[in-house]
Amino acid sequence: MIKDKVVLITGASSGIGEATALLLARQGAKVVLGARREERLKEIVSAIENDGGTATYLVTDVTKPTDNEALVNIAKEKFGRLDVIFLNAGLMPTAPVSALKTDEWNAAVDINIKGVLNGVAAAMPHFLAQKYGQIIAVSSVAGLKAYPGSAIYGGTKWFVRDFMEVLRMESAMEGTNIRTSTIYPAAVKTELLGGISDPGAAEAMKKLYDQHAIPPERIADVVAFAISAPADTTINEFTIGPASQAW
Repeated sequence: MIKDKVVLITGASSGIGEATALLLARQGAKVVLGARREERLKEIVSAIENDGGTATYLVTDVTKPTDNEALVNIAKEKFGRLDVIFLNAGLMPTAPVSALKTDEWNAAVDINIKGVLNGVAAAMPHFLAQKYGQIIAVSSVAGLKAYPGSAIYGGTKWFVRDFMEVLRMESAMEGTNIRTSTIYPAAVKTELLGGISDPGAAEAMKKLYDQHAIPPERIADVVAFAISAPADTTINEFTIGPASQAW
């Protein structure tokens, strides 16, 4: 049941985050959007409200613990509680390790790993106090299988995979009633592809995406399914890609 649930989404200014916000709002959720681009957040909130939905936003840098805490507090102040946090913000640096793009390595660790940790740390006290909650995080097929050029990106997504699985086990052991879901998308038509600075990697990824990329709405559908699934469901991992490609 999605109607009236309060759902916080990071990386909400485009791609998977935007598509998920629009879909969940149409289904009656109250969405709280966090990202760095305020103009895009304003546009998405306006679109949701014009369609009869409920949304709010806060400019958020997920690498900053205080920004994550402020985003959670906005949800509590506006809507009285927080039911779901969807940790979607991410970067996709793609290049051979020998290219030594160390600035990109550090940025990926900060957003893809620390961003998830900061989001969980901000939401966890509220989930523990209310004795329920759901944490959904985006990993990648690169978090399931190693791909040349994706050592850094894949490494961050392997971390998300392990962290979310341990979180699931600990929730069951501790009886916290916190549900977890991890999503493993393949190629998705988002702005991530435009952030690849290595020319060779960018060309190779463009060819791959031109052939196999799926729309972000496909991932949004999976997020909606995870939220609406029965509370005692044991399905907590979702791998999504085109039927034409064996990932």
